[in-house]
Amino acid sequence: MTEKEYRRRPQPLRIRGWSIAWLPPLLLLAGIVLLDVNTSEEFRITSWFVLVPGIAAAICGVWTTAGYGVLSLLTYIAVDGAWPGQYQAGTADFVLVALGGLLASLASAARVRRERQMLHIRDIAETTRRTVLRPLPTQWADLEHAGVYLAADVDARVGGDFYDIQPSPYGTRVLVGDVQGKGLGAVETAAALLGTFREAGYHESDLATVADRLETRMVRHRVHTTAIGRDDADRFATAVLIAFPRDAPDVVEVVNFGHEAPLAVGPRGVRELPCGDGLPLGLADLGGGLPPVRRVPFALDETVLLVTDGVSEARDAHGDFYPVAEDVARAVAADPRRIQPHRLVRWVRDGVLRHSGGRIADDTTVFAVRRIGVQRQPARVAGETSEPGGSRS
Repeated sequence: MTEKEYRRRPQPLRIRGWSIAWLPPLLLLAGIVLLDVNTSEEFRITSWFVLVPGIAAAICGVWTTAGYGVLSLLTYIAVDGAWPGQYQAGTADFVLVALGGLLASLASAARVRRERQMLHIRDIAETTRRTVLRPLPTQWADLEHAGVYLAADVDARVGGDFYDIQPSPYGTRVLVGDVQGKGLGAVETAAALLGTFREAGYHESDLATVADRLETRMVRHRVHTTAIGRDDADRFATAVLIAFPRDAPDVVEVVNFGHEAPLAVGPRGVRELPCGDGLPLGLADLGGGLPPVRRVPFALDETVLLVTDGVSEARDAHGDFYPVAEDVARAVAADPRRIQPHRLVRWVRDGVLRHSGGRIADDTTVFAVRRIGVQRQPARVAGETSEPGGSRS
């Protein structure tokens, strides 16, 4: 990161874009001078000048800190020299102030270097997040959507939650999920699943086949991590796979891999779509196969709300979970415009932060999506269920 890029970063102690980080050390310097001049010879505080570059080292740049070190030393000489010889602090305090300015400059240089390193790491984390969670247009593939992701690790800003929208010749597919665990291993797993979803979600006509491809990718990923000796080879992921069929605008198809139940939010209230009756991705062999594809009625004026467990398991000071469905239902009843994805996501995000007191214990994702620009047509099938890999009846 260059010096110019570093200076463009948001800095503390700014008013209308102008930095005032230089002001506290200057006020301290002036206060020491006034106090020393206006007190008796029994109360000499010239040694306090060493505090001025020390304060500057914590909030100012290197050259500003060095400048305060020199200014403190010159001010010490002037103030101490104004006293009669028998009351002057002498060489000992002079060395203290000079040494304090030098050490403060070195400390400021170390702090600035560390801040640059942290900013660089955050840039890498942000790039990683954008690679995994690619930016999407607000209106994409006949869908309007909004999403927010809050990482439990505020500094890293990356985690195992993921979401994406994939248009295809057969309709639009949506995937939201949460990889078990944290760290770069969870990010790597999320990237692997999203890559598979983007390919299978476009090419496969049957949602059950997309689900099978995701399960296979998760198993292959675990085999690879085991082969290279990683200790996270038992990782799995909960997820919801939703399809908006092109030929059935009053229906959505849902495959739930042990995830939080999606919510259908509309003017008539809030209802749950199929819950997580299937096992998470990577664990299908423990339960006899993949979860079924469920086709459920879905009105054109409804919005699908999908959240990860960072929302549903957010606790308040009393240990109570955040009641997302009840909170959304009250919000929509008070203002039906809140079914719009961006309003809905903002409401849930603020509700989680308010309920938890701003303490996010787990990665938190809120994602809302609804159809746009679709003419109402009668649904061909409502409430139909099929097994993965089989034909629908």
